[in-house]
Amino acid sequence: MIESGICWNFKKDILLGVHDFETDDFAIALYTKSAKLSPASTTAYTDVGEVEDLDYDAGGMIMTHRIVEENGTVKVVFDDVEFDGEITARGALVYNYTQGNKAVAILNFGMDQSSSNGVFKIRFPKFHDYGNLIAIK
Repeated sequence: MIESGICWNFKKDILLGVHDFETDDFAIALYTKSAKLSPASTTAYTDVGEVEDLDYDAGGMIMTHRIVEENGTVKVVFDDVEFDGEITARGALVYNYTQGNKAVAILNFGMDQSSSNGVFKIRFPKFHDYGNLIAIK
């Protein structure tokens, strides 16, 4: 089962200064419905339940992100990611590649999602959209 949310360990690590959104690389990995990911128990990237399609590389890919501040709200905005090939996934894990693959957030797509025209795309909410991945007010 894949349960969406910000990973509990990540919340603690933020207060301890483990993650640096200016210098660290953050990655996203794709998972099948057999994955067992939850905010309470997922502490780091795992390959258990990860997509194994021929077009997909284990560990996923590094994402581009930036910090944005507006009217007292600070957010991490991740750019959309695109995986080439025929891929089917049920969810994803965002993790800090630089800091020992520590888990950041889990995304559940609600149902299996498949590539369209050979591209598997994940669209992240933009700054003004409701539901950004990480926001501090």
